Amino acid sequence: MPARRTVEFVSSGALPAAAVKGSDPWARVFAALYDPLLWVGERAGMGARRRDLLRHARGRTVELGSGTGLNLEYYPDGLDELILTEPEPAMRARLARRLLRSRRRARVLDASAEQLPFADETVDTVVSTLVLCTVDDPDPVLREIERVLRPRGQLLFLEHVRSESRRLAYWQDRLAGPWRRFAEGCHCNRATLELIRACGLELEDVQEASWRGEPPIVRPLIQGVATKSGK
Repeated sequence: MPARRTVEFVSSGALPAAAVKGSDPWARVFAALYDPLLWVGERAGMGARRRDLLRHARGRTVELGSGTGLNLEYYPDGLDELILTEPEPAMRARLARRLLRSRRRARVLDASAEQLPFADETVDTVVSTLVLCTVDDPDPVLREIERVLRPRGQLLFLEHVRSESRRLAYWQDRLAGPWRRFAEGCHCNRATLELIRACGLELEDVQEASWRGEPPIVRPLIQGVATKSGK
C-alpha cells in the first residue's frame, strides 16, 4: 500500500483559493508563467543540478521559498520530515497541487524566509534554490538559517549571482530594476556567495555553473553546501 500523502496548510487548513484571489494580480500571472519560463532551463541542466544538490538533504529538512515545487521530485527518501515554506499565495496553491499529485510526504507552510516558525537549532537541512536573490534583504534570512540549524546542520544552496564578467555585470546592473519588477523582486546582480561567506557558515564544495536556456543576466550560478559549526 502506498504511503499516505500529507499536505498541511498551516495558515488556513485548506487550499488557499480565497487568498490567491486576493493576491496581487501580477503575482498570480507570474506564478502561472513560472514553470513554462523555466522549462528549457530545467531540461538544459537545472533539473540535474537540483538532483545533485538535494541528494545531500538529511534529517529534518526545510525548504525556503518552495515556489511551484520544482525541487519536490528530487528529494531523497528517508528524510525525517520535509517542510516546504512559501509565503506567496499563488505560488503556494500551485505547490500544494503538485504535492498532492506526488507520492511525497511533506508539509506546506505559509512562512517567510525572514521569520521561520521553528525553534533554535531544530533543523538539520535548509534548502535555498533561487531564493536569496528574491528576498529584500538576505542578511536576516541568513541569520534565520543559522539560528534554526542544528550544530553541523547544513544549508544547501543553488542561486544565480552577480557575474564575474565586467560586461555581463554591467548589464545586470542596468537591467536590475526592470528585471526585479518582472520577476517578483529578483535581484539579478546580487553577490550572494559573499553574503553566505560573511554569515558565519562554513562553505564547502562550492561550484560555479551557467543556467543554460535562461536570459544571460541570470545565467551565472553557484551551487554548494554551507555548514554550521559544531559545539
